Amino acid sequence: MSATDEQVETMELAAAQKMLDEMVAPWVRQLNLQVVNTGKTQSEMRLPFDAALKHGGGVVCGQAFMAVADTAMVVAVSAALGGFAPMTTVSLTTQFMRPVRDGDIRVVARILRQGKNLVFGEIELYDAGGTMAAHATTTYALL
Repeated sequence: MSATDEQVETMELAAAQKMLDEMVAPWVRQLNLQVVNTGKTQSEMRLPFDAALKHGGGVVCGQAFMAVADTAMVVAVSAALGGFAPMTTVSLTTQFMRPVRDGDIRVVARILRQGKNLVFGEIELYDAGGTMAAHATTTYALL
């Protein structure tokens, strides 16, 4: 990879992180999500571990997983479109497969089909050991 390619990749990541930092709700920004990679059909993010995300049972709460999944797909769709465009979540279905007690969470959002008005996707959330902890499917309407 040439220096120019690396600069383009860095600029895309920086733009994705900036969009995330500016466009999501303030409470979502408090999750400190980090954009790791973006592409035409996929984005990858990291949710740094925070004990404040654990509920009384000692595991990261499902609400955090769902917020992260939804946000990761917004980043993936925005990357595919070449920048943020108004959109709204039509559906988000989440399966919780295993509890996460600690460690960062890796989030991979993939676009399965992008139409003129609707985008279908899936999100996988992995624990620090690399085991899938949750899987979500989504539909977004482009406004």
